[in-house]
Amino acid sequence: MRIKGLIWLEEYIDKLEHKHQLTQEEVREIFKNQPRFRYVEKGAQEGENVYVAKGQTEAGRYVSVFFIYKKTGWALVISAREMKPKEKKRYEKR
Repeated sequence: MRIKGLIWLEEYIDKLEHKHQLTQEEVREIFKNQPRFRYVEKGAQEGENVYVAKGQTEAGRYVSVFFIYKKTGWALVISAREMKPKEKKRYEKR
């Protein structure tokens, strides 16, 4: 999957910072550091589905970023959080 860039909405930025203690820069780092992508569910718009990108930040945090992959190749970030222990273990094995 090729991501041309990230789309940010203020409501999601606030949620990342306040609820999950993640910055926009940390999310950008996930996409820069060759994340593993996985399909999550069909999106509301035809051809625009929800995916998760899993990876590590420069500081070593293991993060899951949920996004809508737009038809244009851009990713609309809708959530991000630290990986749960089970997810982290599975990620490290690959």
